[in-house]
Amino acid sequence: MTRLRLIVAGLLASLLLIGGPSPAWAQGESATAAEIREMLEGRDQQIKDILSGTDDYTTEQRTQLKELINGVIDFEVMGQRALGTHWEDLEEEQQREFVSVFQDVVRAQSMSDLGVYNSKVTYDQIEVHDDSAFVRTRTKYKGRTTPVEYVLERRDGEWRAEDIIVDGVSTAEGYARSFQTVVRQRGFETLMKSLRKKRAEVMGTNQSSG
Repeated sequence: MTRLRLIVAGLLASLLLIGGPSPAWAQGESATAAEIREMLEGRDQQIKDILSGTDDYTTEQRTQLKELINGVIDFEVMGQRALGTHWEDLEEEQQREFVSVFQDVVRAQSMSDLGVYNSKVTYDQIEVHDDSAFVRTRTKYKGRTTPVEYVLERRDGEWRAEDIIVDGVSTAEGYARSFQTVVRQRGFETLMKSLRKKRAEVMGTNQSSG
């Protein structure tokens, strides 16, 4: 599974929804930037409300957490970027299965260490250009501060994350390098077999621990 080690980066994608109280925002923050900030802070508070006071979560709570943590991610767009030009070579059914399995892996891995969602995040800046936005944050976890940036697009009235840049490294580009290398050298079905196996592993682990 070393070729797919960057799947672990899916956990970092969920950091978008972690945070603490934001610092005072610059005067003149636009209405759209305020909307994005409120969305992130609202989701963060919902996550922390579920996590507070217990380490033993019900099945319903774990389902709620998984939705809150991952609900903002646009898995279809991220999946297309991960496959690059190979995406257009696939049948529609193959595209749907790839996105579904890719999404399942990321969502399952986001539940592997729930303690990370109590991290402190400082939202430094939100830049908005029409239906695109760029969010700069700093995440402090276990004594280490890491810059985490998010590329958002608004579709059908909702803001969705297309990429997460952790310490200067793009998650989408990491997936692209890993996945496209496998497809180019060994074929799409080899990638799917690896992803299906990874899904079985991570979902089985989460079910046994839930």
